[in-house]
Amino acid sequence: MRKIEHIGIAVKDLEVSNALFEKLFGAPAYKQEEVESEGVKTSFFRNGPNKIELLEATNPESPIAKFLEKKGEGIHHIAFDVEDIVSEIKRLQDEGFIVLNENPKKGADNKLVAFLHPKGTNGVLIELCQEIAD
Repeated sequence: MRKIEHIGIAVKDLEVSNALFEKLFGAPAYKQEEVESEGVKTSFFRNGPNKIELLEATNPESPIAKFLEKKGEGIHHIAFDVEDIVSEIKRLQDEGFIVLNENPKKGADNKLVAFLHPKGTNGVLIELCQEIAD
């Protein structure tokens, strides 16, 4: 893992939260998109070298909807940039971590992603991210 790629925050209303974070950072989101496979709409903000991803559920069965129902708004995950997501998944499995999706899938912001179960990471959902080459 090379660096923290972004911090994901689950929100009930993306428009309201976009306005809040725009005031906080003094700049609008640089990217918004929907990831249908995950049932989520996202907005990305930059703050210096750091990125924040806001996530709103688009259906009641999505992981974000379930998270919001159980825990309310707040930090959902920490994402780490990796050079080779397939080898990193293998390495972490060999170390005993529970990988929620053994095959990387397309995520937001032009990334391949995989997640580690929070039961094995002190209650924090960890996302692995690899930039998709154009």
